[in-house]
Amino acid sequence: MLIDIAKKSPLFSSKKKTQEVAKGPAWRILIVDDEPDVHTVTKLALSRFKLDGRCLEFINAYSGEEAKQLLSNEKHIAMAFVDVVMESDHAGLELVKWIREDLKNNAIRLILRTGQPGQAPEEDVIVNYDINDYKAKAELDSRKLVTSVYSALRSYRDIIEIEAARANQVKHRKGLERVLQATSGLFELRTLHNFADGLLTQVANLLNLDTQTLLLSCNAIDAMSEDVNTDALHILAGTGQFSSHHDKPVPDHIKLLLEEALKQKCCLYEEDCFVGYFPAKSGWINLLYMDGICKIDELDKKLIDIFAINVSVAFENLLLNKELEDTQSELILRLGDVVESRSKEAAYHVKRMAEYCYKLAILSGMDVHEADLIKHASPMHDIGKIATPDAVLLKPGKLNDEEWKIMRQHPEIGYQILANSERPILKAASTIALQHHEKYDGSGYPSGLKGTEIHVFARIVAIADVFDALSHARCYKPAWPIDEVMKVMEEGAGSHFDPELLKVFIDNINVFTQVKDEFCDPNSVLVAVP
Repeated sequence: MLIDIAKKSPLFSSKKKTQEVAKGPAWRILIVDDEPDVHTVTKLALSRFKLDGRCLEFINAYSGEEAKQLLSNEKHIAMAFVDVVMESDHAGLELVKWIREDLKNNAIRLILRTGQPGQAPEEDVIVNYDINDYKAKAELDSRKLVTSVYSALRSYRDIIEIEAARANQVKHRKGLERVLQATSGLFELRTLHNFADGLLTQVANLLNLDTQTLLLSCNAIDAMSEDVNTDALHILAGTGQFSSHHDKPVPDHIKLLLEEALKQKCCLYEEDCFVGYFPAKSGWINLLYMDGICKIDELDKKLIDIFAINVSVAFENLLLNKELEDTQSELILRLGDVVESRSKEAAYHVKRMAEYCYKLAILSGMDVHEADLIKHASPMHDIGKIATPDAVLLKPGKLNDEEWKIMRQHPEIGYQILANSERPILKAASTIALQHHEKYDGSGYPSGLKGTEIHVFARIVAIADVFDALSHARCYKPAWPIDEVMKVMEEGAGSHFDPELLKVFIDNINVFTQVKDEFCDPNSVLVAVP
């Protein structure tokens, strides 16, 4: 695969080209990897790369310790590709930390590459280590490799130019620190809303401004048309007079500036306002409007340009993660629907379960990330029933001892289906599948866990599952009145259910009845679930 990547590179060609005269010293790139083939193919794929008329010079290190020695002696290294797993499982991460904290080198651009994503989960690495990008080797094809080098070298070039021009000015040093602090914070924001609000805050901090701001986004395809349609712009966030402009048309006096920025594909610096242009590789463009500001000087322009590059990377990672999570969540929901429909349960059952679990998680004090996790994982709680024979699963009457034994196998089967995944949602789903029939007093199955031995996700699912079963009709009974449902569930506090979680549930029963009514299919009935 590595050789194929090199051969497909747009810079790799058997045709000879006219020799060009270098316009400056080569860009120095450090490759830190314990696999010689990775060095060879990386250099081959980038052999004809040039930026500003300058080619590349490669420096090789085959371990984290060797890289430290090189970086201590070699100067003007623009960027480094760093493998995560070398002489130790976290050698690359330790090297990154050493470069930033011990060597005090904030200029070099660092791109982590790993062939074993499970060794260093992407989200943890981006949040906890000062890197500029993080890629699995399997996804870093020639195009992405070239794009990553262009982005990194341009950022490094701009930083060096600023240092050379303003090396003796305190304002310059503080400006660079503000850029690094501002952009590193953006990698921690997981949702589009938080990203939008965070971006406005960070730009204001970067320029030491307190102004009116508006953040918008649009699809690059719409932006490419000759007549740019600003009505297609979506307002993500705003401050000051623009704070209430969500889902409203873009103010007329701003439209012309936004259209000009889209046409020129660059930031605009006007006398009393600024329009930031932040494109992402995924095909989306962010536009930032700020008014009521003094004229931005040349240093601020350079800082904004560097900031724009890093914003694009942060936004790209956010969109990619969101796409992966949305796809994974939809697949889980659809599989949950398949299981429920096979057992003749209503398709809305898994949707209600997801909403019940999310709201109970939030009300009990979990953060939004954990609540989202249980929301997306809970529809898979009964996935093990996919292996339960129809004669048992669809039996209308009471199960005998042998049939009951077969039915009780579905938690362990569900766990076995999901347990080997490294994805957070599927790992959470495997735990829920295994433990959702455990009871707080230890009388549940399959393991007889009790109290906090049962994962909090499974304790939440147990409450949601019983509430939904009792409050909706089955083939042999009508839906119970909410008062009767609450009475039965209160009797199970401390025996079946976690008493603290159940209290939160009951104290907020109006929240859950609203969900019940919202996701209701009056034409569906449910079968008994032992």
